[in-house]
Amino acid sequence: MSYKLQRKMLVFSFLIVPIGLLLLFLVYPTLKLVQLSFTDWTGIGKNLNYVGVDNYTKLWSLPDLWKSLYNNALYFIVHLLFIPLEIVVAVMLSSKIRASGFFRSIVFLPYVINGVAVAYIFSYLYNPLNGPINLALNGLGLESWIQRWLSDPAVVNYSLIAVSLWRYCGLHVILFLAGLQSVPQDLYEAARMDGASPLQQLLHITIPGIRRVVEIVLFLNIRGALQVFDIPFLMTQGGPGSSSSTFTLFTIDTAFKFNNYGLASAMAILLMVMIVVFSYVQKQFFKERGV
Repeated sequence: MSYKLQRKMLVFSFLIVPIGLLLLFLVYPTLKLVQLSFTDWTGIGKNLNYVGVDNYTKLWSLPDLWKSLYNNALYFIVHLLFIPLEIVVAVMLSSKIRASGFFRSIVFLPYVINGVAVAYIFSYLYNPLNGPINLALNGLGLESWIQRWLSDPAVVNYSLIAVSLWRYCGLHVILFLAGLQSVPQDLYEAARMDGASPLQQLLHITIPGIRRVVEIVLFLNIRGALQVFDIPFLMTQGGPGSSSSTFTLFTIDTAFKFNNYGLASAMAILLMVMIVVFSYVQKQFFKERGV
């Protein structure tokens, strides 16, 4: 056996396991999902009744679908508005302040905590009867601010978004901190010699220097907003009614609560398409601006 053939066989032996796992756990489930999206399968029985594109056309007439997408959009918009604040916090933590390492750990800690624990902690804080938030507002004489945080349709989404911000903003700050390490300090020294203010340094050096990290955080925001599930599921189950339901939660309910796996599969395909489309649009947006 020649050396060239031995090398090819060695490479093939190393690749066959990961390729096999990729085909088994990614490619095959995706193809199966596409197949099920063209059926009205209820999850019971082996026979698949094909209905063409009926599931895809039915999606657009579902009021709960649009409500869930609106809720997903709220998550994305609020997280987007907090990105400038996250950058400012990252800049502050990257400077030589006392106990900066401790504060970095504290900022990242919420992301490390288990999501179930986070949900139960905030469910207690939001409790309308004996929750610390309402008790604190009552003690401060702000009775008019007391809310039914998780049972009022007007405020429930913002209560859940606050939990999402608390949990994920720290991750974004750490990513921005990593990006700041790659910005040459000589640029700041030259800018200070030219009389640039801290705000001018932030706008013209820091933000352009971490533009790749900004792009990554934006992608995480898009994907995360479209896939929000654990916080509303654990804290409100999409309630009251469907006020806090998200696209992923609505998809899971369609499959496991209403036994409409065909429609749920079509929704899952739609979710993948939306993530790809929004990611492409974001990439083109940055490309057109030379980022």
